[in-house]
Amino acid sequence: MTDQTAIPAGIDLREEIDRLRKERNAVILAHYYQKPELQDLADFVGDSLELSKKAAETDADVIAFCGVKFMADTAKILSPEKIVVLPDMEAGCSLEDSCPPDKFRAFREKHPDHIALTYINCSTEVKALSDVIVTSSSAETILEQIPDDQPIIFGPDRHLGGYLNRKFNRDMLLWPGVCIVHEAFSEKELLKLKAEHPEAPIAAHPECPPTIIDHADHVGSTSSILQFAKTFPGDTLIVATEPHIIHQMEKALPEKTFLGAPGADGNCNCNICPYMALNTMEKLYLCLRDLEPRIEIEEGLRLKAKASLDKMLEMASGTIGKGDLGDPDA
Repeated sequence: MTDQTAIPAGIDLREEIDRLRKERNAVILAHYYQKPELQDLADFVGDSLELSKKAAETDADVIAFCGVKFMADTAKILSPEKIVVLPDMEAGCSLEDSCPPDKFRAFREKHPDHIALTYINCSTEVKALSDVIVTSSSAETILEQIPDDQPIIFGPDRHLGGYLNRKFNRDMLLWPGVCIVHEAFSEKELLKLKAEHPEAPIAAHPECPPTIIDHADHVGSTSSILQFAKTFPGDTLIVATEPHIIHQMEKALPEKTFLGAPGADGNCNCNICPYMALNTMEKLYLCLRDLEPRIEIEEGLRLKAKASLDKMLEMASGTIGKGDLGDPDA
């Protein structure tokens, strides 16, 4: 972990970050779940894959990814020629942690007739063991292209997989992982908040459990929820995802009110992602200064992981046929 005591006293962090951004020819990415001060200085704010794709299209030499490790790994998979740094290498993900590559490989081997449709919130190693990666934005489009009689393993998020099973009447075999943030929402407290604001619709991320999804007026990715916030006709919206996305909503729509869905204690503090919170201005400054911690991926592994990402991009754009899903170990 980077030693923050190495920061000179009295420096203007924002000014120094801007200086280093230019000096390093760096692009700074921030996920919607990052602290507002990191969102406000980023070159791009968005969903994880969207950010990696945007960074790949730039002529930057360095990508500083204010997010979690699997997101920075994805940026490296798509931009191997660029230096990719993560402010805090301990910024992980409960979904990635729930799906160790050795156990996922063994699970696949027990079900050789199944293809692996895997949520992007997983390690590079699990991506390499998968047939098609999906995001919360692309999962429905991709699932619709897979024949009904094709057995599917879906991991690592059982709530997202369960939502897709219910919506499309599928019977995917679900890996038992969950997002600790979306698991923390309380149905009881949500209904209390809804009773206080009966006209306010509820927008929920599909990583939420069914007890939350069942009350939602809109279910979608972070980008989809943000778009819904811009188009719904009312003046108050209840948001059931990590509450830092509300910063973008308030910037875009200051005349509207956005309420974070509560946790069991009646507020949304427990729904702040502890991994995302590890990134700070201080750590961003240091990683740009030192170009550490740096993401490194062995080339053979990167290419296998990229193959499953490429299949997602092809299927999401409708350029791959139903019979074109290959062996991830080929």
